[in-house]
Amino acid sequence: MQWQSLSCRCKLRPSLVRPTNQLGMDVLVLFASFVRNLEEKLKGILFSVLRRTFSSQPYCRILILILAIVVAGCSSNRIAPQKDVNTGNSSVSGGFYGGDRPPSRVPVNLESVPDAVPKALPLSKTGNKPYKALGKSYRPLKSAKGYRAKGVASWYGKKFHGRRTSSGEPYDMFAMTAAHTVLPLPSFVKVTNLDNGKSVVVKVNDRGPFLHNRIIDLSYAAAERIGITRSGTGRVEVVAIPVKPQTVAAVDTVSTRVVSGVAGLGESSEPDSTARYALQLGVFSLADNAIGLRKWLRMKGYPVEPANDQAMIAMGPPFKVQSGPFRSMEEAEQAQQQLQRLTRDKIILKPL
Repeated sequence: MQWQSLSCRCKLRPSLVRPTNQLGMDVLVLFASFVRNLEEKLKGILFSVLRRTFSSQPYCRILILILAIVVAGCSSNRIAPQKDVNTGNSSVSGGFYGGDRPPSRVPVNLESVPDAVPKALPLSKTGNKPYKALGKSYRPLKSAKGYRAKGVASWYGKKFHGRRTSSGEPYDMFAMTAAHTVLPLPSFVKVTNLDNGKSVVVKVNDRGPFLHNRIIDLSYAAAERIGITRSGTGRVEVVAIPVKPQTVAAVDTVSTRVVSGVAGLGESSEPDSTARYALQLGVFSLADNAIGLRKWLRMKGYPVEPANDQAMIAMGPPFKVQSGPFRSMEEAEQAQQQLQRLTRDKIILKPL
């Protein structure tokens, strides 16, 4: 894992707030319990000795009372619940903020996923209008030229994978993309981790984040590239990469209806005679695996995009297996439902 007159997702989002090694956490909890029990026994022995020794001296009784208060105060703070440093909310062991989480299976070597390639693209028609999110108004920039900012970056993953973004594109957590509150959609930025120097070029195609003064929300792949998936957030510098923008084109398939700011709600398709869509079934590091899945698609009567296996190989690695093209959103969604029933897996609908 919504705003204004566009379909958006309120990114109350993914930041990994605790380590996910459940076995390690269980060991720590057992050890803490053992220490607490041992401490209670030692306190009981200490107070018993002090009472027998100094019970006849009034001032010593006061000393014992003070000592009891101090020890009790120390023990009560020993195992305080950890807090998300960004939210102040108590977190659950091994939990992820906002119910989001990393993928259960990574279908491709993320190191082989290329950075986004800056190029002139049509601006989103609805994704660049002023909007409101969580009671705050935002006015997107007309141009990304000269934009540079430092702040905290976060990431979003499995919860929003496949859902439509503010620009109308499906969110792909394995692509190099990002969300920003005011940069034009689409635009391209370079994000550099200020703590380790790692950087990535991403395409901004979504809106957010809206909490905790974070300045950008990265896809899972982009966050992994700069090393912030484990911490959930990181200090970054965001610098716009200038490209000559095209005029606003009616390429969006997103409704101008505002619902509660949650991606995937309140969306509707607008017919577009020039639009073409494809279904992405998988991404592979080996061409043979991709060709095998393409062969299965043909056997089931589904078209593949591109039609020629050699053309697909020339585009990789990674090798993406796509079915299409489909001339309308309705046709693509119908095929998506059929294929999801056959494969029992998540299939991403995307424009070509």
